[in-house]
Amino acid sequence: MSLPAYETLVTEIVEPHLLVVTLNRPQSANALNTRMGLDFLDLWTRLTEDAGDVRCIVLTGAGDKIFCAGGDLKERNGMTREQWLRQHEIFERQYWTLADLYLPVIAAVNGHAYGGGFEIVLSCDFAYAANTARFALPEVTLGIMPGAGGTQNLPRAVGERRAKEMIMSGKPVSAEQAHAWGILNGVCEPAELMPKVLAIARTIAGNAPLSVRQIKKSVRFGMQMELKTAYRFEVEAYNHLVETEDRYEGVRAFNEKRKPVFKGR
Repeated sequence: MSLPAYETLVTEIVEPHLLVVTLNRPQSANALNTRMGLDFLDLWTRLTEDAGDVRCIVLTGAGDKIFCAGGDLKERNGMTREQWLRQHEIFERQYWTLADLYLPVIAAVNGHAYGGGFEIVLSCDFAYAANTARFALPEVTLGIMPGAGGTQNLPRAVGERRAKEMIMSGKPVSAEQAHAWGILNGVCEPAELMPKVLAIARTIAGNAPLSVRQIKKSVRFGMQMELKTAYRFEVEAYNHLVETEDRYEGVRAFNEKRKPVFKGR
């Protein structure tokens, strides 16, 4: 597939089926400004409409210290209420489009993730981080509150009481603490981060893509249902895979003792 050259993002197909997206405003701590919000919205919308051969996405930040510092407060300084709300509408749309994207998105958190940057991490399917990273939702110290899923996604990851302490205090937690609480799937040395995440992404991309998409849908929406309804939803997602070419290929490859070749059909 072909993606445009974005002003604030770098996109690269690093190998078949794997797309790496890099937040690229290192001179501004990769902070989320209006342009980045528009770039993200365009990217997630394009991938939703037609992902081509992409089967898994890795999201990271430029540099080795900061993943994303959150909203660009220099740009926001002096904004009127109308300007602020107009910008936030763009942010909201890009977060929701990311959350609804049917492709798996893994965050490789190369450094600190604060405010909206942390909310981006929480909107991904799961995340790994460098051991130097720290995580916080400090909006309360600025007279606002998280407004892109932070008050909903964080308690779902760590539990209500821990989430309320983090959000109400605005204090950061270390990568190790974030891992222990369930925000992260793993922590490693900075130099090991991308190789580790790409290896996981490669494994996912090698599995049946329609199966991966149905799994994501089943988990995402099933978590919002009461259990018996979620069981039914899971079976419906399962049934969509029974007559796919990939299901036949998977069983055939198993019996022929070879690696399956999945085509997403």
